Amino acid sequence: METFKKRQKEMRRLERQRDKAAKRKEIKARKALGIASGSDGDADAADTSENAVASDPAADQSAGD
Repeated sequence: METFKKRQKEMRRLERQRDKAAKRKEIKARKALGIASGSDGDADAADTSENAVASDPAADQSAGD
């Protein structure tokens, strides 16, 4: 069981690493095109995370208990 947990943790770490690399690549491409990224990307990310929390059915169930 412990090995499975370690594997899941490693997979999450690798996924975050890939996401960060993709984000850096996107920012670099935007700069190359002359598109100002500004705080719009940060606002979109915040909106997405808020929506994910708000629509989480597990959170709704635990609040009712």
